Amino acid sequence: MHPAHPRGIKPGTATCEPLDRRVRGLAAVLAGGAVLAAVNGLSGGRIGLPCPLHAVTGLNCPFCGTTRMAAALLEGDVARAWPYNPPMFVVLPVVALVVGYLLLAWTLERLGWFRLPRPRPGARFARTVPMVFLGVMMLYGVLRNLV
Repeated sequence: MHPAHPRGIKPGTATCEPLDRRVRGLAAVLAGGAVLAAVNGLSGGRIGLPCPLHAVTGLNCPFCGTTRMAAALLEGDVARAWPYNPPMFVVLPVVALVVGYLLLAWTLERLGWFRLPRPRPGARFARTVPMVFLGVMMLYGVLRNLV
C-alpha cells in the first residue's frame, strides 16, 4: 500500500460514493437544531422558535418542546429533557448517531484513509420509515393534547 494511505484505499483504485442527499439534509437540520438548542439554553429559554400551531390554537404540535429538550440534553440534564418530548428524546439521538456515522464513513473514504461499511436502505425502507415516524408523531400530537 501507498505510505500516505496506510489503512485505506490505494490512490486511483476507487472513487468515493457520493453522500446521499437525505443524509446531507438531516445533517443540516441536526446542525441547525443544535445551534438553536444551544442558543435557547444559553439564553435561559428566552430565544427560540415559537410553534405556529401553538400560537394559533394553544395546542402542542408533535414537535413542541424539542428545542427545550435538546437544550437540556446539551446541558447533560436527561431528567429535565425527557418530559419535553419523549418520542423525540428517543429518536433524535438515534438519528444523530446514524447521520454522524454516515458522515464519518463518507469523510474517511473521501480522504482515502479508510472505508467503513455504509448501510444502503432499500427504496421501500426509505419510503416506509419516514411515514411510520410521521404517523407515530401525529398520534403523539393528538394524545398529548388530550391528557
